[in-house]
Parts: sequence; C-alpha cells; structure tokens
Amino acid sequence: MRNTRQRGFAFTLMLLGATALGGVPAIAATPAANDASLNASAAVQQNFTPVGDFTNLVKKVTPAVVSIDVHLKVDQTADEVGGDDSGDSGGMGGMPNLPGMPPGFPFGGMPQQQAPQAVEAKGSGFIVSSTGIIVTNNHVVNQAKSVSVTLSDGSTYPAKVLGTDSRTDLAVLKISAGRPLPYVDIGSSANVQPGEWVVAMGNPFGLGGSVSAGIVSALGRDIGDGPYDRFIQVDAPINEGNSGGPLFDQRGEVIGVNTAILSPTGGSVGIGFAIPSDQVKRVVLQLENGGKVVRGYLGVAAQQVSPQMAAAMGLPTANPTADGALIAAISKNSPADRAGLKPGDVITGVNDATVTNPSDLAADIANVDPGHDTSIKYLRNGKPQTLSVAVTTMPANPDAAFQQGGGGNQPQAAVPGHAGLGLTLAPLTPDIRSQLNLPADANGAVVAQVKPNSVADQAGIQAGDLLVGVGPANVANPDDAVNAINAAKKSGSPAVALRIIRQGQALFVGVTLNKATNNQG
Repeated sequence: MRNTRQRGFAFTLMLLGATALGGVPAIAATPAANDASLNASAAVQQNFTPVGDFTNLVKKVTPAVVSIDVHLKVDQTADEVGGDDSGDSGGMGGMPNLPGMPPGFPFGGMPQQQAPQAVEAKGSGFIVSSTGIIVTNNHVVNQAKSVSVTLSDGSTYPAKVLGTDSRTDLAVLKISAGRPLPYVDIGSSANVQPGEWVVAMGNPFGLGGSVSAGIVSALGRDIGDGPYDRFIQVDAPINEGNSGGPLFDQRGEVIGVNTAILSPTGGSVGIGFAIPSDQVKRVVLQLENGGKVVRGYLGVAAQQVSPQMAAAMGLPTANPTADGALIAAISKNSPADRAGLKPGDVITGVNDATVTNPSDLAADIANVDPGHDTSIKYLRNGKPQTLSVAVTTMPANPDAAFQQGGGGNQPQAAVPGHAGLGLTLAPLTPDIRSQLNLPADANGAVVAQVKPNSVADQAGIQAGDLLVGVGPANVANPDDAVNAINAAKKSGSPAVALRIIRQGQALFVGVTLNKATNNQG
C-alpha cells in the first residue's frame, strides 16, 4: 500500500492493497473468432438481468476475476515492503505508516521478529485477454519477489510483471496457462452516471472471490493520491485485498479498477474509489507493449482558480473554481516556456478538451503523444488566447524543476519594508537565502512578518514565504512588491494575487483588498 494522506477529518484514506496473510488501465484485447465464447462481457450483454439481480452477470464474469499472491522481498523492512523509488509504500508492511490507522488492524501488520522473513500478500486482478494478460494495481505487485495468480477454478500459475506505473497505480501481468482463458472487456467510463448500479469483485481479506453491489456515488473524485486522480466513488463494499479488482457495470463490462477506500477503521464504510476505465486503457496498452508509460510534458505547475484569484486577475467570476487551471510556475526551457506561456495565465483547453481544473490539465497533457503540436487555449489578463505548443516527453522527475526551496523558517531580516495587507517584507540577503535553502538565482521579497488577523494572515500567507510575483508581474525585491501591491489598490481591484514559493512549491494566494488594508502595516 502506498503512503496516503489524512484528508482533514477523522477518516483514513487507504489503498486497498495486498492484504498480508501468511494498475489501472486495461485494454480489451480483440478476441480471435474461436475465442468468442470466452468473452464474459459479451455473454452478459446477451443475457441481461434486471437491476437488483446480478446472478447472471456474476456467473459470466467470475472466471475472469483472479486472486493474486505476492511474495515480497525477504530483506525488506516494514517501512520498505511494497515501496518504490517514488516514495510510495505497499503491501501490509506499509499499513502501520497510515495516518490514523489503529495499531494491528487488520491482521497485526508486520510481526516483530529478530531475523527477516518472507512476507506473503494478496490482492485482486482480472483477465483482459484470452492469452493471459491481467490487470491489477501497482501497489499490489510493487517490489514483489515473485507473483502467482489463482483463477476461479483453483488453478494457479506463476505470473510475469510486464510493467507497472506508480502514477496511475496500475500494473499488467502475464500468465501462460497453455489454453485460452476467459476474459472481460474494458468498457467506457465516459457515460457512467451517479446512481447507476455497479458490482465490485475481488479477494477481500484473502477470502477468495467475493461479490458486492452498490451504486456510483460521485465522479471525478480527487483524493490527493496522485496527479491524475479522477476516481469513480462507489458505495459497493470493498475492503483490504480488493485492490486491482474490477468494477462492473450492468453490461458486465469493466468500468473501473478498485484501488482505495476512505474509512475510520480500515474497513468499508461505503466510500470506495475506482480508477475509471477510460483512464486505464492507454496505460495498459503501453505497459503491455513496452513495459513503461510515455506521457506528454508541458512544464507548468498549476492550481485551482479561487474566487479571490479570479477577482484579482480579471477572470470570469461566475464559477471560477471550474474555469481552468492557473499557471503558478513554469519550468525553464520547457515546452510552455518556449511557447511563451507565463505565470498567471489560466489554461482553459487542450486541443478539443475543456480544462476546468489542474487535474484535467495534467491528464489531458499526459495523454498527448510527445512530439506532437498541441493547441492550448488560455486566458491572459482575462482575454482568451490560443497558441501551439510542441509537447515533449515527461522527464523521470518532472517536479524537480519547481523545487526551489523556501518556507519553513522565519527569516532574520534586515531593513524590512511594509507592503500593506499586514505583510512585512525583507530583501533576499545571502544569509536569508541560506536559511531558506533557496538557489543562487532565486529572486523576490521574503515575508518577514505577518500581522495576526490581517487580510494576509486570513489568506494564509506565512513568514518565510518568498514573494516572487504580484499578479502576472515578477517581483525582484521588496520595493517591487510594495509598488505592485499599491498599484493593485489604486486600480480598484477587489483582490490582489500574490505569487509565492513555499516549501519548494509555487502557488498563487488571493488576498482580498478593502479599505482596512490602507491602514495596515
């Protein structure tokens, strides 16, 4: 199981992972003519059952749902089991690190032991080709020493991992059964609607093939687990060990891959998440054919547009949180930089797709084939613009270009200047640059103090933030910042957008302007 985040309440978000007892896209392979009878999805469509009775559906698709047994590496510690080079952790060994997880639930996690011992874990998956291609989650098989797959008839086969993708938490396996295997089709999640019936299948708690039913609760959920979160939320009970199992619609087609739950105890409370099938198709195809995923890269760090930001930057205010992705930073020499995009621009479209938020932008750019020119629609100073960008291949660590240090400590500033809004700014001296771990070429004004209960404090500005821009304008020192903020006040704008660097991350913070700000130091 990968490390997960506390979501601001008493619940724990957890991947369903391989349950210790002793990914995402799937491309439906084109069946050969003599394999037609093996296609469980097609058989269900021919024998459709009424809503509320899933007997026929379950009978037809069960042979394609598998249990996955994973033997993890012997020399791994509890913190290493299931981990990868991206900092994720998996398997039951990662569970003690989950925030809010009660100790010892379930099955006690990793036992105390003097010498390393082999660890076995279990998960779920499903066959998508008669040749033995299987889809599951990356966190089920990540860092595995060996993997085996058990079919519904009890037969077991060793599995080869063809490829994994931690960004979408998907993996593709291959078994050789010496015979054509039953499989299911990967359907389209584009037309899935809240309220429709779905069936989840898998291997909860290592109990073997199990079925649960429920409805789609919501679409496009971002649970903070990865850059491409667009989960289908369901209330069908899914639990530990269901990771990698299929989520079926009433036609018997896979519309999602069960991967995470939100729970106060680790058990199902009716809030589960599945990776949409339309997101997984491209990934599985690449993993099956090349063992890795190649994604498009634009080179921007983006954030959601807040109402304050929209007011400050002259953007549409009717529904600002769904009107695009605000560029907070641009990597030097990236496609976006070369094309002329700037911080403060709001991307509203990629080719023919509408961008309503940063998740849309990340997914749409990732799906662009590197080397292809891409049409980018955006707003600059509130005016619509369009340009063509030559998207490149995403680097191994795309976030490295934006990691500029900053934040964490209150700087010991000399000769601070008052910028209003409740801010005291200081020049970026060599000592402060060292304190904040900033690169030599960083420019801006350091937030030395924030007046309690001021508008800046209420907006979330913190001492130690590096102010690098006001709106689209760059800031090199406190004087630049003071002049830009005063200009925003005189313009009559109801808010000002401050671009800052905090803990290595670039972001805009909207600060509301009112008459009281004129009296603040």
